[in-house]
Amino acid sequence: MKPLSAKPLLTEWDWQSAASCRGMDSSVFFSPPHERGSERRRRERRAQSICRTCPVRRSCASFALRTAQAYGVWGCLTEADRKAG
Repeated sequence: MKPLSAKPLLTEWDWQSAASCRGMDSSVFFSPPHERGSERRRRERRAQSICRTCPVRRSCASFALRTAQAYGVWGCLTEADRKAG
């Protein structure tokens, strides 16, 4: 059997234990179906206000960019922010 070359998930996600969003409902950071316009912008601003003071904001943003996260607000970056990247 060939040994696994991937990192253990616990190591990859360890930074999340200090995240300000830990334990919060994911709907703050991820768009519900059919969310558009001002509703979406309001949710994203709320998520970003939580991210701004988060001690692991940079690690979160880096993870999202490195792993090409397509959805949600990560490290204060919206989906549009990451696409414009």
